[in-house]
Amino acid sequence: MAVTETASSLPADQGTAREWPAWHAKLSRFREPDTLKAASQLAETLLPYGGCWLLMVQSVRLGYPYALTLALSAVAAAFLVRLFILFHDCVHGSLFKRQGVNTLVGYVLGVLVFTPFEDWRFSHLRHHASYANLDARGFGDIWTLTRAEYASAPKARQLFYRFYRSPLGLIGLGALFSFVLRYRLPSRKSTRKERMSVLLTNLLIGGVALTAAWLIGWQTYLLVQVPVLWIAGAAGVWLFYVQHQFAGVYWSRKGEWDAIRAAMEGSSFYQLPAVLRWFSGNIGYHHVHHLRPRIPNYRLRECYDAIPELQAKTPLTLGKSLASIKLKLWDENRKELVGLR
Repeated sequence: MAVTETASSLPADQGTAREWPAWHAKLSRFREPDTLKAASQLAETLLPYGGCWLLMVQSVRLGYPYALTLALSAVAAAFLVRLFILFHDCVHGSLFKRQGVNTLVGYVLGVLVFTPFEDWRFSHLRHHASYANLDARGFGDIWTLTRAEYASAPKARQLFYRFYRSPLGLIGLGALFSFVLRYRLPSRKSTRKERMSVLLTNLLIGGVALTAAWLIGWQTYLLVQVPVLWIAGAAGVWLFYVQHQFAGVYWSRKGEWDAIRAAMEGSSFYQLPAVLRWFSGNIGYHHVHHLRPRIPNYRLRECYDAIPELQAKTPLTLGKSLASIKLKLWDENRKELVGLR
């Protein structure tokens, strides 16, 4: 049984009129934020992250082998990934009940994760409105060409695309490029509000860097900040990649695009071990998130467990997800992602 909703009756976090199955309405029960839970998540993530920073700074200043600093940076990066998930919830207005608190916390976390709040919100909400739509690519997504587009592209564009979609280009250099350089500039089609948020975030990041350099020295700051941001960025890019780039994924042209198929088939259920699920803030339940973006991260699993239809989604395991890196192009005839060969 399905229910047809008009644009005026759609939930605030869904964009266009669509025909939704009856079970979709049940997701609304899990939208209510829990302020104490949100505050607890902030504390249990920020405090260990700060502790890792102190240990890393001391390891550098006391002359311990840099391998120890790098080992600590991997732990710090895991907490930074979790901070980005909390930032992501603030973008959707789902971490706290009061939107003003979400915005304030989002700006603060944006400095820590090197991402401007309003500008990333601008592109990310457009990602939610356009993902899996071949005619609306380019907002907050992984650059994906169709086989026909790749075949007709100039040789230089093909070579750049191959590098971009390689592990080195996408996860290695791409992660550092995005957080250090790309997010220092506004997104295309952004408004004055988004551009001002980029400027403010850049100034705050610069202020934090100058203060840290004054307190601990530039060399120590860079030896600590760069590996943490790089590792966390690589992990974040990988998570975002496998959320919409995997075998069996759904893409379609605008006239055939279906919101339920885009969420259930165009988004993965990334089944991670418990510890990785905690650090990634349950973002592996990505099909649930795209069905109802306003559900807080700490209620995604509860929602998944309560609605049998969500459990029908085939999980993407950690082992199987590694094969996704070989998928490069969308084949419109076969309606599947394929490799370059």
